[in-house]
Amino acid sequence: MNDVAKLAGVGTMTVSRVLSGSVRVSEETAKRVHEAIAKLNYRPNEVARALRERHSRQIGILVPNLLDPFFAICAHTISETANEHGYSVIIATHAADADKEFTEASRMLRRQVEGLIVIPADEGPSRITPAEFRNLPVVTLDRPIEGSPYDTVVVENKFGAQLGVNHLIEHGHKRIAFFGLSRTMHTIKLRYEGYREAMRHAGLQTEAYYGNGTQEEMLTAIQSIFAGKTPPTAIFCSNNLIARNAFHALSYMQIKIPETVALVGFDDFETANILNPALTVVRQPITEMARIGATLLFSQLRSKETAVQGKTTVLPVELVVRDSCGTHP
Repeated sequence: MNDVAKLAGVGTMTVSRVLSGSVRVSEETAKRVHEAIAKLNYRPNEVARALRERHSRQIGILVPNLLDPFFAICAHTISETANEHGYSVIIATHAADADKEFTEASRMLRRQVEGLIVIPADEGPSRITPAEFRNLPVVTLDRPIEGSPYDTVVVENKFGAQLGVNHLIEHGHKRIAFFGLSRTMHTIKLRYEGYREAMRHAGLQTEAYYGNGTQEEMLTAIQSIFAGKTPPTAIFCSNNLIARNAFHALSYMQIKIPETVALVGFDDFETANILNPALTVVRQPITEMARIGATLLFSQLRSKETAVQGKTTVLPVELVVRDSCGTHP
């Protein structure tokens, strides 16, 4: 900065003002400063600035993975919102493991992030607690951290499952199977409750299967189920990964959708409407969820106060009817 000031014929404070835009300087002075910056290829040291001002202008984003479109869209939307506020982001993944989640969050803390948005792990209790992160504003998406004071943004998981299952029941289906990724995952548990209530209200028996996180596992499960005497005539898939795996397995086995088995998924995805047949889904507002979560975090940063008693924002879902249900004979 001293070199830039000397070349431009100004003081270092003037260079600082030009860079920050905090105080107006004349166009002629600003032009000389920018020309000196370009000639010297000057780059401000953001680390030094952060240490001096105690503001890194960075937030952390912590998600299970970036392979699932749901998590990727959340991270992208948060990043866009952060940029609108003049912040950059550090993104890390925790593979749904609570210990790795804590490790990555601690690394972010050491890198002086000013806040953290996290989609918590489901495997084990979260260690992102007020005791460890008491001075860091934290917002959770998709699922809460139990017992924490953090703001959280979720969707109508239970009601959404009821919407999807009731749609199948209205088509005349009586044997409807539920496919879930995990028995312990917060969102899947709520969606199973919605499925169970819809089935019991209709006087139907529940039939649930868990796991099948890969195409190979799902194919094995589908082959076993449809080898039985009374296979389901409809399947409710509790997230987009399960829906994609089920669709792949049924197509591979040449089981016709919806003639032989109807299919409904929870959560829309990019190719759901171009599959053959197009997949009926319960759509959740992913972009809105992430944007609201980021807005809550920046609200805390502006007020310079962390949440004492977090509030839960619940967003509505909608049933998007396509062609994968049909009318069962």
